[in-house]
Amino acid sequence: MAGFDLTDLEREVIRPLLPTKVRGVKRVDDRRVLNGIFWRLRTGAPWADIPARYGPFTACVNRFSRWRKAGHWARILQAVSEAYDGKVQMIDPSSIRLHQHGANPEKGGRSRCMGRARGGLTAKIHAVVDARGRPIRLNLTEGQAHDGRSGDDMVGPIGAGRILLAGQGARANIRPIPTRKRFPPFDPVLCRARNQIERFFGKLKHFRFIATRYDKRDGNFLASVQLASIRIWLRRYVSVN
Repeated sequence: MAGFDLTDLEREVIRPLLPTKVRGVKRVDDRRVLNGIFWRLRTGAPWADIPARYGPFTACVNRFSRWRKAGHWARILQAVSEAYDGKVQMIDPSSIRLHQHGANPEKGGRSRCMGRARGGLTAKIHAVVDARGRPIRLNLTEGQAHDGRSGDDMVGPIGAGRILLAGQGARANIRPIPTRKRFPPFDPVLCRARNQIERFFGKLKHFRFIATRYDKRDGNFLASVQLASIRIWLRRYVSVN
């Protein structure tokens, strides 16, 4: 078994979450196809370069696309992340450079979550993680977008009593800017724990297809981020068994 492949324990965790309704011809083995998709995510290779041991690459690309359109990747991530630690949650973005193959949006079309920033053409992955650095919510914006633009949407579902928003009965813990006249309450010990979200982005960028964006379409790239996040969760599940 290659290092990219699902282990037996990982497969058992994700198997009940996979779609069960099959119309027409019986679909190709889920584990083999998922392993091919994860191989591409980890290596950053084109679809056509997926090794023959994972079957025809068309099976991988078709499965990825169909399940993205049906919302299955987002649904599976939501299901595996239900075990998150809700006492402390952290939000932050990370910029992703666009490869030249993905940096040509259609003429007259929307931006597809790519924009000019200091480092060139980039996109931003916004993430909310729990106290252990496990992803809970994800979003994608243009590279030059202000972080607050995505923040409102991402923290909206968070309940009261958690360290994030005063408006929801919680409290924020944000390092104050020295030039401010009024300083909000700040806990430096708690702030040091926020390296968990940096560790999450570090793990996410181990997947080379995430570290550099090759996709023109924002929906495809976000689905890839969701898949990589699912794999991060699966490894956490396995590590505690």
